[in-house]
Amino acid sequence: MARYTGADCKLCRREKMKLFLKGSKCEGPKCPIEIRPYPPGEHGRGRPKETEYLVQLREKQKARRIYGVLEKQFSNYYKEANRRQGRTGENLLSLLERRLDNVVYRAGFAKSRDMARQLIRHGHFLVNGKKVDIPSFLVSERDIVEVRQKSLEDTPFAVARAEVGERPVPAWLEVIADKMHILVHALPVRQQIDSPVQEQLIVEYYSK
Repeated sequence: MARYTGADCKLCRREKMKLFLKGSKCEGPKCPIEIRPYPPGEHGRGRPKETEYLVQLREKQKARRIYGVLEKQFSNYYKEANRRQGRTGENLLSLLERRLDNVVYRAGFAKSRDMARQLIRHGHFLVNGKKVDIPSFLVSERDIVEVRQKSLEDTPFAVARAEVGERPVPAWLEVIADKMHILVHALPVRQQIDSPVQEQLIVEYYSK
C-alpha cells in the first residue's frame, strides 16, 4: 500500500503551520515548527512570489496532509465531491471527515490520524458489528463505530478511555466513553468542520 514515509514535521513546516500530525508532540515546546517556523530545505527562509496558482496549490497540499491522503486519492475525492449536489468544496471536506481514520481521531480514540490508521489496519475497530480494517472507509449516518471487545484493555484504548473529553468532539459524532463507542448522528456539514482549509481555493486549483 502506497503511503507517505517521510518526516511528518517537515510537512507542517512546509505549510508554515501546525497540522497536528504527531499527536501530543505538536502541543509541546519540542515541536519543530516552534523552533524553525519556516519551510525545510536550503531555500526555506526565502520568500517565493505568492502567485495565485501557488496559493491554490499550497491549500490543496495542506488539506491532503491534514487528512493523510495521497495525491491520487485526493483527486478521486474531488471528482466524487464534484459529482454530488451542493458546493464541491464543502462536499470534499465532508467526504474527508467521514473517513474512518478521521472519525477515530476526532472521537479522541487516537492521538493522531496516523495512529488511527495503524489501529484500524490492525483490526481493532468494528462498524455496525463488522470488522473494518480500511482507514478510508466512509462512515454513514446512524453508523456505530466501536473498539473490538478483545482490544478494550489494550494500552492505547485504556489511555484513550481515560482521556476522552479532553479534546472537543464534533457535533455530528457522539462518544460513549465507557463502551468505547462512536455514534454517527449525521453527516458533517461545513460549520462543524474546524480544519483550517479554504476549500474554495482547492476548487479553483482543480478548475483550471
